[in-house]
Amino acid sequence: MDKHNASQSQSHTKQAREKREQTPTSSEQALTDKERDSVAENGNLSSLTVYSIIWREGENELERPKASLWWSGVAAGIGISTSVLVEGIIRTNLGEDHDYLGLFESLGYTFGFVLVILCRLQLFTENTITVILPLLAEPTRRRCYCVARLWSLVFLANLVGTFLAAALSFYAHILSPSVLHAIITISQEVGSLSWSESLLRATPSGFIIAALVWMLPSAKNSQLSVIIMFTWLIAAGGFTHVIAGSYEIFILVLNNDLSLFDSLIYHILPVLLGNIIGGTGLFALLAYGQVHEEMT
Repeated sequence: MDKHNASQSQSHTKQAREKREQTPTSSEQALTDKERDSVAENGNLSSLTVYSIIWREGENELERPKASLWWSGVAAGIGISTSVLVEGIIRTNLGEDHDYLGLFESLGYTFGFVLVILCRLQLFTENTITVILPLLAEPTRRRCYCVARLWSLVFLANLVGTFLAAALSFYAHILSPSVLHAIITISQEVGSLSWSESLLRATPSGFIIAALVWMLPSAKNSQLSVIIMFTWLIAAGGFTHVIAGSYEIFILVLNNDLSLFDSLIYHILPVLLGNIIGGTGLFALLAYGQVHEEMT
């Protein structure tokens, strides 16, 4: 009998709790529908919500036609090259002896990322997390194929875009000699890194870009500031980004400072691996791990 009464008591308690959860509080009742919508709109997104937003975006990217991915990737390669272009313009105007040249010059690095991200172009390093989350949730053979297809297509398209931008910068006479000289000087600093240095400096960069993608859904009206802050950090910290860096490496190829083989094997490849390790191997797995139990 006591057990029966205890069971009934627990059932009543549970029903009362559910009723309280479904019934608006006195403060909520005092709000209009418009005000309640405002509260919901300005509330912080949970980790699971952010994951769901990026997961859905990744799903959409995996299903896009090859032609769409290709031309968006080429445009992203050309667009990201403006990062080094603006760096060169700033260095030309401030002079190489300026005390805070590195800090100001790093602001120029943010321009290409703002252009690419806000234009919704296909940048390879964003896909180190975006399309990986659907793969982690459902690691099927078809998903693996779709990720490999997207990665290879977008990466190649990005490189074609940066090479076109480098060729235009070098041969089309659209830049003043002083700006082109500044760009070559900046590129030589990147080209002087060893294989291991390129790999190690690329790992934090991959992590930061993946974290940036994770933050954007929560950033709401401050997306521009978030993009500028964290891409500035990549440049100011001396980290390396495979697509923006490929423009610099191709400039060195066109300037006969590097062979095409050396540029791909000793400079682009280690940065590619570092970005993948930082973006997918570290951040994407951690992001998936923190919501995995909530998903199930």
